[in-house]
Amino acid sequence: MALYEHVFLARQDLSQAQVDALAATATEIVEANAGKVTKTETWGLKNLAYKIQRNRKAHFVLLNIEAPAGVVAELERQTAINEDVIRFMTVRVEEHEAGPSVQMRKNDRERTRRRDREEF
Repeated sequence: MALYEHVFLARQDLSQAQVDALAATATEIVEANAGKVTKTETWGLKNLAYKIQRNRKAHFVLLNIEAPAGVVAELERQTAINEDVIRFMTVRVEEHEAGPSVQMRKNDRERTRRRDREEF
């Protein structure tokens, strides 16, 4: 089976529970079509470089997927229909990254720096 990374941006006015429900829905679509989601990461609410559909921020979510190409086509079709998702992108990769993604490691470094500054 092919390996994919699927990232989607959800509207800024959604709650974290609604974003988690969107990720669960995407997982159900993949698993219903003989695929498998190996990792789900929620990167949180982040600023966008420019407005997208009147949104200045968006919730970012990453899914690592093992599935045939038809499953990804169905996932993209369903995601495009959903009005809570403002952008998405699926990329085929040779292998999935072990451990947390670069974005999650960046968040951990920023938290550590803030904690270090507060101690002084």
